[in-house]
Amino acid sequence: MVLFLAELNGLETWATDIGNAYLEAKTSEKVYIIAGDEFGDLVGHTLLIYKALYGLRSSGLRWHERFSDVLRDLGFEPCVAEPNICLRRNEEYGDHYEYVAVYVDDLAIAMRDPQSFVETLIGTYKFKLKGTGNIAFHLGCDFFRDPDGTLCMAPKKYIERMAANYEKFFGSKPKTIYSAPLDKDDHPELDTSPLLDEKDVSMYQSLIGSLQWTISLGQFDVATAVMTMSSFRSAPREGHLHRAKRICGYLWKMKHGIIRFRTDEPDYSDIPIVEYDWARSVYGTVREELPTDA
Repeated sequence: MVLFLAELNGLETWATDIGNAYLEAKTSEKVYIIAGDEFGDLVGHTLLIYKALYGLRSSGLRWHERFSDVLRDLGFEPCVAEPNICLRRNEEYGDHYEYVAVYVDDLAIAMRDPQSFVETLIGTYKFKLKGTGNIAFHLGCDFFRDPDGTLCMAPKKYIERMAANYEKFFGSKPKTIYSAPLDKDDHPELDTSPLLDEKDVSMYQSLIGSLQWTISLGQFDVATAVMTMSSFRSAPREGHLHRAKRICGYLWKMKHGIIRFRTDEPDYSDIPIVEYDWARSVYGTVREELPTDA
């Protein structure tokens, strides 16, 4: 949605990654360690942890709070429908909003002047940014413009990486013989095949996790199938694993699919306007009943 609004309003779309993001936040609890040999002369000392180190359970929350404060300082407010998308009205033009989509430490920025926003993050807040520039690869997805200038989103690289993991699990790439994620009228809840052993359960759960992320990257055609198979993660059967492998095969076959962010209104002028006889109804002869006191 952010990308569509950016294209609609003529905004630039950038991406960037905040390096060592958790270390930009401070702990709000009293956390300490007993120094080991790696601390030299401080061995045995009690050391207080000051910053939100990677590995602490609360570090993700502390970073979220820290960056939320920064965005509020810059005039952004979280979207009511999606709190990880923050927006503010452009003060110079006043005819559109600017957006920052946050996924932990990965940012997608849609603004008229993203360069000044990036410079503020670096200069004022001392963040260490990397991979900053026009959006080209973000959260496992490629972004590019086709020959007519339309922004495109393609999860091909992620699907290729998923297929590589699939090959490690099963010794070969997914089969590309499927033209649908699941068979029509399939009922996996009725499957009575043997339960998977612990190793296969782990592989099944890994496949489901990978498939769920493809939906986030725009593969909406597998959403129903993946969500259906996700309900069996705790106790999957051999038939469920076969279905998950089938979904992988379908994605591997359709890996070249893309989403194009077109903002122009479609031209329907070539579509003939069909005249309908509204006197007839699919419900048979219908007679309007008027109130008796009308």
